Amino acid sequence: MFCQFLKSLIPNYPNLLSLFPHSGVPGEPGLKGEVGPSGKMGPIGEKGSINNFNSESMPMSSVTCDCGRYRKVVGQLDENLGKLRNTVKFVKNVVLGLKETEDRYYLLVKEPKKFREASMNCKLRGGALAMPKTNNINRLMADYISQAGLTRVYVGVQAQSKEQLYSTSSPAINISCVELLNTGTWNKVECETPLFFLCEFPKTSAILN
Repeated sequence: MFCQFLKSLIPNYPNLLSLFPHSGVPGEPGLKGEVGPSGKMGPIGEKGSINNFNSESMPMSSVTCDCGRYRKVVGQLDENLGKLRNTVKFVKNVVLGLKETEDRYYLLVKEPKKFREASMNCKLRGGALAMPKTNNINRLMADYISQAGLTRVYVGVQAQSKEQLYSTSSPAINISCVELLNTGTWNKVECETPLFFLCEFPKTSAILN
């Protein structure tokens, strides 16, 4: 009864409950307030010691290297590259039958053609009729012809003066073209004569590199 009496007085005397010790049921948490202002900056720390970068200063987890594995991979690549070079050399020298100098390849084409046709065939292959410009190149070509079991081929040389042979039964014959013999000798020949021929290619040729 007394409690009910006190409750009836609360609307008229709101501070009345503060005179009596009591504990009520906890209420629900209130809403979160706004963030307060930032505090003052703290003092500057002491300067650290200088340390040069080296592998010892780095954590072991950041410098771990499976070097043995990479050496094995590099070694395998070198081996494969060597095999590839040998294969290319085999294709050039054996399959294609090429001869080479520092800056050129030479290919003996065993297809008998007239001089003009032979010249065009070499161009279609990306080269030109071979020109024996030095004694060494002339000797290399002659040996090439001999090793192929041939006696003569067209080369990219034409006589400076065109000689004409006349006969009562045939028109003029152009003998301004030149053939290279397996002895290394040059010989004039009729340009209409079908012969095997030698092509030359610069080593920058995409077909042969």
